[in-house]
Amino acid sequence: MTERLINYDPIYNVVNRDDFDSLIEVDRYADRTDAFNSIISATEDHFWDPTDARYIDFEKEPFDLAEQTIMPREFCIELQTSVADKLDESQKIRLANQNSRFMLSSILHGEQGALSLSASLTSVLRDPGAQEYAANQTREEARHVTGFSNYIGSRWGTPLRSGETLQALLGEIVRSGAVYKKLVGMQMLVEGLAMGAFSTIQKQTNDPTLRRLIQFTMADEAAHHKFGKIWADRTIPKLNPEEHEHVELWAAESFQILLFNLVNAEQKQEIYHEFDLDWEWVRSAVLEAFSEEDRRQSMTEGTNIFRVLIKTLLKAGIITDRTRHVYAQWVDMDELAGESDEVAGSQVADAATETLREINSGRIKMGRHYRVN
Repeated sequence: MTERLINYDPIYNVVNRDDFDSLIEVDRYADRTDAFNSIISATEDHFWDPTDARYIDFEKEPFDLAEQTIMPREFCIELQTSVADKLDESQKIRLANQNSRFMLSSILHGEQGALSLSASLTSVLRDPGAQEYAANQTREEARHVTGFSNYIGSRWGTPLRSGETLQALLGEIVRSGAVYKKLVGMQMLVEGLAMGAFSTIQKQTNDPTLRRLIQFTMADEAAHHKFGKIWADRTIPKLNPEEHEHVELWAAESFQILLFNLVNAEQKQEIYHEFDLDWEWVRSAVLEAFSEEDRRQSMTEGTNIFRVLIKTLLKAGIITDRTRHVYAQWVDMDELAGESDEVAGSQVADAATETLREINSGRIKMGRHYRVN
C-alpha cells in the first residue's frame, strides 16, 4: 500500500528515489529555500572529529569496569529488585555496566538509523536547500556513529545487538517513503528520546570520556531538532482533519510501543544469559518492585526520556484532545504546555558549542601557521 505523502510546504516536497532526472532539471537548482541556511552555516561552530584526540581522547582516561559503574547503580533497574539478591558484588557492578552497554548500544543503533534516514532524504528531497541540510545532517550522524563506536570499543570491545522494538521502529522509519513519518519518527520520536537520554547521561555518568562525547553529540542534535520543528511549524497547521488524525495516531502508537518495550527485560535477554537469569523472571521481579505510579513519578523529572518525547510532540502540535489521554496518564500535560519550547539539554549543547569553537579556532591557527612556514 502506498504511504501518504503529506507535504504542504514545497521545501519538503519529494521525488521518487529512482527519479534522478527530476533532480537535474535546470529550473530546480535555483528553486532553493533559505529556511535552513542558518542551521547549515552554523555547522562549523559545532564541528568535531571523533578520531582526533584534541576533541576526545578515548584512551586518555581508562575506566575500570570491574570496580566502577559507568552510570550510578540506581540507573540499573534490576538492582532495585530481587534480582540483586541473586548476585554478588562483582556481578552487580558488571550487570550495571552491561545495562549501560545496552543503553549506549541502543544509542549507537539509533545514530545509525539517523544516518541512514538522512542519507535517504538526500535522494528524494527536491528543494536544494533541504537536500543540503539532509546531506549536512548525514555527515554529523556519521561522526556520531564513529564516536559511539569508538567509546563502546574502548570500554567493551563491541556493542550489543539492537532490541527488537528499536530495530523495528528504525527500520519502518528509514524504509518509509513518507516524509512525515521520517521527520516525526526520527527528528521527534527518536531524537526526542535521545536528547532526554543525553541530558541524563551527561549529568550523571561517572565516566568523563562519555560525558564529553555526549556533550559534543548534543551540540549537533540541538540543530537536528530544529529541522523537525521547521517541518512541524510549516506543516501541522495545514493538515486537514483526516491527515492530522493519521499523523497523530501513528505518533501515539509509536510512543506506546517505545514506552512499554524499549528497555524492558525481553529486549535485554542477551545481558541476562551470562548471569543465568531468566528474562521472564527478571520482568516479573521488576513489575513486582515498580508500579505504574513509580513510572509516573519518574516522568516528573525534566530529563526523563519519555517526558522529553511527549513535550516534543505536544510543542509540535501533534497531540490534540484525540490522543491527549494517552500521554496524560503519565505526565501533567498542562504543566508541559506551560514550559518553554527549549529542547532538553539546550544549555549543555550551547556550552559544548563554545568549547568546540575554541578547539576549532586553535586548529585553524595551527593550520595557517603551518602553511606560512
